[in-house]
Amino acid sequence: QVQLVESGGGLVQAGGSLRLSCTTSGRTFNSYVMGWFRQAPGKERDFVAGISPSGGKTYYADSVKGRFIISRDNAKNTMYLQMNSLKPEDTAVYSCAPLTFYGSRRADYWGQGTQVTVSS
Repeated sequence: QVQLVESGGGLVQAGGSLRLSCTTSGRTFNSYVMGWFRQAPGKERDFVAGISPSGGKTYYADSVKGRFIISRDNAKNTMYLQMNSLKPEDTAVYSCAPLTFYGSRRADYWGQGTQVTVSS
């Protein structure tokens, strides 16, 4: 398994921005489709965004489309999630994961996650 470490979470006011990072181990990062997920208290983990191995193609959950941007830097084995126009309902633990195929919205394992809290 790829080791995954998320960072960049924090407390932000509604309308603000945060950038999350997902750093991975191993030499095969650039062969993986990667994704971001989030889990709010008492709710199931939901898909947020996915990105192709090269970074040239992306896809999003409807709830974040137009506000969040997923990207990656394969030279740094790192994926990012730029979150803009944040809303209180974006509050959750955000985790990254490798995906089985481009377009998938499911993962088999995730990192430990980073907490994002959006205050109203």
